[in-house]
Amino acid sequence: MKQRINLISDTVTKPTEDMLKAMFSAEVGDDVFKEDPSLNELQKYAAQLFGKEDALFCPSGTMTNQIAIAVHTNRLEEVICHEYSHIYQYETGGYAYNSGVAVKLIQGGNGKITEHQIESSINPDYDWLAKSSLVVLENTTNKGGGAYYTIDEIQPIYQLCKEKGIALHLDGARIFNALVETNETPREVGECFDSISICLSKGLGAPVGSLLIGNTSFIQKARRLRKAMGGGMRQAGYLGAAGLFALKNNVNRLKEDNDRAKVLGKALINLDYVESVRPIQTNIVIFDLKKPLTAALFLEQINKKGINASPFGPSTIRFVTHMEIDDDMIEKTIIILRDLQKSLSDVEMV
Repeated sequence: MKQRINLISDTVTKPTEDMLKAMFSAEVGDDVFKEDPSLNELQKYAAQLFGKEDALFCPSGTMTNQIAIAVHTNRLEEVICHEYSHIYQYETGGYAYNSGVAVKLIQGGNGKITEHQIESSINPDYDWLAKSSLVVLENTTNKGGGAYYTIDEIQPIYQLCKEKGIALHLDGARIFNALVETNETPREVGECFDSISICLSKGLGAPVGSLLIGNTSFIQKARRLRKAMGGGMRQAGYLGAAGLFALKNNVNRLKEDNDRAKVLGKALINLDYVESVRPIQTNIVIFDLKKPLTAALFLEQINKKGINASPFGPSTIRFVTHMEIDDDMIEKTIIILRDLQKSLSDVEMV
């Protein structure tokens, strides 16, 4: 069977043989009783990596984000974030369902916001306004095309939140894709946030799981909420071992994914049917098609050629590179995309 090139997301990766060996050899216990040694080791390692006191393993990044919102806020309060934020776009309105809070949306280039925008969005203390109690940043930005914040950009936001008594949470699902570009450290990131969510099952290649990282009292509250949400697992150390292997072995190689995405982006710019390509900083490539070509038709055409990708709007496509995409696949993808120019022209789409 011909191997397909799956650019839908970096969530599609499967464990490598070495990761599977680590999983099958894991020592496990009952994590609800805090007796799973592999999970305890993962949580301790991740917390120390970011310079925090504790961490909590959860099934998904949605759960870690939702728990963070619930711990940091009270009902009738408000979360400030970019309009593209994952917590707003892709977590089924969980902020309202789980925490009873509102969201204040900010516009900004490539999914990023500034301290000045945040400051002007903080509500005054009136009875008829929701209390602004949490700011959430996403790094890297998903709908923003994989753009990232540097520590220099985060620091003023951190200082503002500290002065205003507002918590600052990082949705760091792809934070390591940013760090291999900036050469900044997880500890530097940890110094700027009250809580951090990192995903193990995207570019890092683990099959399941995310971590919520913070101080001891925060994680104690988070652990209770995880149980209430159905996230208390038993012998989860098999998954924890995969996560620990991912953090210890798969971070530096993320630079390869970022570089391959940039190669794809350069090729897309020169195609007749491509209107524009968003700036590419990490492993996400978002591009707009020239009308009347639609995302549905484009995806149908590349699917026939063995490529999977995601629609990101009526005429917008997202490619995501990952550890199962190598240089040969990138070259083959570019050849297919170039060859499509003729077939698309034949159906009068460009």
